[in-house]
Amino acid sequence: MNKLIFILPLIIGLIAISLKAQELDKLQWSSVDQHQVVGGRHETTFTLHNDKFYLIGGRESKAVEVFDPSNNTWKKLGEAPFFMHHFQGVSYQDKIYFVGAMKGNYPTETPLEHIWTYQPEKNEWKKEGIIPKEVRRGGGGAVLYQEKIYLACGITNGHTSGCSNRFDVYDLKSKTWTQLTSAPHLRDHFNAIVANDKLYLIGGRNSSVHHKNNFTAFFKYTNPFVDVYDFKTQKWITLEDKLPYPSAAGGIVKLNHYLIYMGGENALPKASNKTQVFDITTEQWSQLPNMLEGRHGTNAILYNEEVYVFGGSPVRGGGRVNTMERLGSR
Repeated sequence: MNKLIFILPLIIGLIAISLKAQELDKLQWSSVDQHQVVGGRHETTFTLHNDKFYLIGGRESKAVEVFDPSNNTWKKLGEAPFFMHHFQGVSYQDKIYFVGAMKGNYPTETPLEHIWTYQPEKNEWKKEGIIPKEVRRGGGGAVLYQEKIYLACGITNGHTSGCSNRFDVYDLKSKTWTQLTSAPHLRDHFNAIVANDKLYLIGGRNSSVHHKNNFTAFFKYTNPFVDVYDFKTQKWITLEDKLPYPSAAGGIVKLNHYLIYMGGENALPKASNKTQVFDITTEQWSQLPNMLEGRHGTNAILYNEEVYVFGGSPVRGGGRVNTMERLGSR
């Protein structure tokens, strides 16, 4: 009886691991047939809002375009008031919020001075308030949690200097900013995600690093650490297991008890096509099939238990693609 008590949890654990493996084995990338062709762009946001996919910003376009997954069609709604890029859009109620973006040209881009919102139903852009000077930065992770927008890390001076580990929160009700405890590591060019009352910072790099006669040395200074903020305890930890293939500007979604991180850029000539999976319960990494095309500078969307990614750059630095692919059951 004592042996059974000892062995039973082990058996249950092995069954659970086997079931998880079977769940992952069903996932495969495939092309999405888009009924219209829209221009490719990178350093954009790809945001789910009211069951539709919004493509906003990027270096190449001011167009606001929406994809309807029910019929695989695109529609242009209008244009942003200026070129904005390097940001993560946040859907809240009837608007999409932009709190941590850049404007201007490489390498001296500047962060936005104001919070901007876009209301798709009215095709309307608005300034919602001034971002305090000390908070302004682009390329950081922006997420929604309990009617507050959290902005983690980022960079203050384009691709020149100011990579940060600063952590701030914007209260959507009181419309006030508060500085929180800084993250354990500096990083920019990444997308953050919330899972189980925790904030995960995965990927990114330090774009402040430059070497003599090599301004773009920053491409190889990717961040392998997984930093996690517990909203309930208000404390940070860094997990033991690092991102196996570090990259910057990759997409990320939460699917059940997994975080799926795809693509990104590093010192290699081409963008990454790797799909890396983090099991929230075991805190271990594994791999899924590669994307059909490597890309960075865009985010990913989870819709109906499938992952969608569009656009981005296929090579290190600037470039563009206008393909869409989906990660789902075979």
